[in-house]
Amino acid sequence: MFDWPATAWASAVSFLAHHAIAPLLAFAHLDRVGDDADEIAQYLLIGLVQVAIIAGVFRPMESLRPLERWTDRRATRIDRTYTFLKLFGLIPLFAYVALPLLGHLLGATDADAAAAPLQLDVWLPWLRPHPLLLFFVYLAITDFVYYAIHRLQHALPWWWALHSLHHSQRQISCWSNDRDSILDDLFEASIVAGVAHLIGVAPVEYALLVLLGELLQNLSHANVRLRFGRVLDKLLVDPAYHRLHHMRADRTRPGLENCNFALIFPLWDIVFGTALYREPPRPCGVDDAGIDADNTLGLPGQQWAALRRFAHALTRGPRAPARPDPRG
Repeated sequence: MFDWPATAWASAVSFLAHHAIAPLLAFAHLDRVGDDADEIAQYLLIGLVQVAIIAGVFRPMESLRPLERWTDRRATRIDRTYTFLKLFGLIPLFAYVALPLLGHLLGATDADAAAAPLQLDVWLPWLRPHPLLLFFVYLAITDFVYYAIHRLQHALPWWWALHSLHHSQRQISCWSNDRDSILDDLFEASIVAGVAHLIGVAPVEYALLVLLGELLQNLSHANVRLRFGRVLDKLLVDPAYHRLHHMRADRTRPGLENCNFALIFPLWDIVFGTALYREPPRPCGVDDAGIDADNTLGLPGQQWAALRRFAHALTRGPRAPARPDPRG
């Protein structure tokens, strides 16, 4: 009598797969490149669950226990659009089109699609009987890759030119995680998808890895007065921890904002000396009027502004010293 949720889920997956996903893949001539339509349908439904959690849990938390009180939340609406674009556009594109295509380009056949040069359950066969442990290892590896990428996004002028769009938001909320330059997302996703293929992550596992990471990052960006405590906040990134990463530069303490790069596990910050704890909350945004101007633009304008900064960094080297922020 308690199996109806699983039956309903399976029915929803089957309906979406056979009446929408499979015909769409066939129309786009991607039925041989894309993965199983059932898996794509399952991913999309999981994405809908994620949006429901953001809107139905994290957003009410922001209203009940806000860290910052905003009289006008209109600036956060554009970030919601970014979330939908990423969840239902970029992630499935890489999980079910780019990742399988990458496997074919690297020589994997349909009969041997799971083969990968560094496939973990081949090198560590004792992980095979423990799929949850194997999934956690995948999560830890991909999170470390994200940490390394994040450090580069702040260190390389041309990459910061793109990534700065994410940091230009002054009102960090549960929707802000996906506020990115599309080109920045493509660079990031290409690297992570490549590593995922090398270690043998299947497309549906990759999608679940990214979705789980996304959900945890939606929480860590939430404008909510929440700490996990002195033990758990060393194991998982909480909103108080990540908000310090988004703080504006403090001219009295140069470089303080170069901290807390980890997305899920603070372990990487702790190991590499970039962890910052027990600092009071600070205003978010960037101390550069040119980048801060992103907040006056719509989504196409923000994308174009990030591309212009990127082109400038590539052709003329690092930007000139930041102009003073008019907000003081």
